[in-house]
Amino acid sequence: MRNLRWPLLLAAAIVACHTNKPPAPEPEKPVAPVAPPVAPAPAPTPAPQVDEYARIKALDVDSINGLGLFADVHFDYDKADIREEDRAILSRNADALRKYDFLRVTVEGHCDERGTVEYNLALGERRAKGVLDYLVSLGVPADHLKSVSYGKERPLCQEQAESCFARNRRGHLTVTGKAER
Repeated sequence: MRNLRWPLLLAAAIVACHTNKPPAPEPEKPVAPVAPPVAPAPAPTPAPQVDEYARIKALDVDSINGLGLFADVHFDYDKADIREEDRAILSRNADALRKYDFLRVTVEGHCDERGTVEYNLALGERRAKGVLDYLVSLGVPADHLKSVSYGKERPLCQEQAESCFARNRRGHLTVTGKAER
């Protein structure tokens, strides 16, 4: 039996040595060639900036009126005095008129439907003149402005209610021309 022990020990040693061997290295994976860095795409060229003054000046009168540069002011019943809350509106309107100094504007005076045609034409004229004078006092050149009264002839609202009447009692600025320089 001694002779059988020797081969068994040899076999066990071979197995033990075989299991203690470090694992065989994995075969190397092929490495893809590295492409040279790509330059970033150039930033898009920004559109040329047209200043606001030139953009507005290039528009026709109807388009300028459609921009809503000016806000209406409103009047109390049977009054032509500029209300305190409307002074800030007229100040912003004056800022726009000074900024766009090529604009020529008509200040319209409007009334509600109560009263005679003649009375409302006179009241509308006082309202338009009051707005015009206030704009001039804020530095708008008088020769850029003119006034007209429409009385009750161009209402915004047709309802028989005080809220409607109040909307119709207004001073409205309309661009009617541009100065050529």
